[in-house]
Amino acid sequence: MLVIPTPLPGAMLIEPRLFSDHRGFFYESFNARDFEAQTGIDVRFVQDNHSLSARGVLRGLHYQLPRAQGKLVRVIRGAVLDVILDIRRSSPTFGQWFSQVLSADNRLQLWLPPGFAHGISVLEDATEVLYKTTDYWMPEHERTILWNDPALGIDWQLPGEPILSDKDRCGIPLAQAEVFG
Repeated sequence: MLVIPTPLPGAMLIEPRLFSDHRGFFYESFNARDFEAQTGIDVRFVQDNHSLSARGVLRGLHYQLPRAQGKLVRVIRGAVLDVILDIRRSSPTFGQWFSQVLSADNRLQLWLPPGFAHGISVLEDATEVLYKTTDYWMPEHERTILWNDPALGIDWQLPGEPILSDKDRCGIPLAQAEVFG
């Protein structure tokens, strides 16, 4: 696997080693020993999540407090623009965001440690996203930052208005959000 740092400390892109031939392909989507050797992070995942979304859906920006989650995100069908926002008040990149297209074709994965809000905009129909988390989902601890907070200026790469849940429509600006540290 190849580890590619992002501009936000602690967040990384992971490119798995792919073996392919005339029959198809094979790759390890996660190997704890290799992940720790390459990243220096001894991670324990407790939950796997799987979502299916239509083109134009926007999910996020989500995080949990105080039960923060680290996430390892990948796409197995279709494509998303994956967006992470540093909400660690003590971080030199607090309030900055990073985005990357994750797709079934590029097989990139995104690791975001606890302390980041996370969102996706769906770029293709019937897109499936899988992600591992380091803590359990607890609805009472979930928070949502407004996806279109003008102070953030996130380019979600959508051609029109996104398809949103009520929760995402009612997110709050980062300046009013409860954040880490």
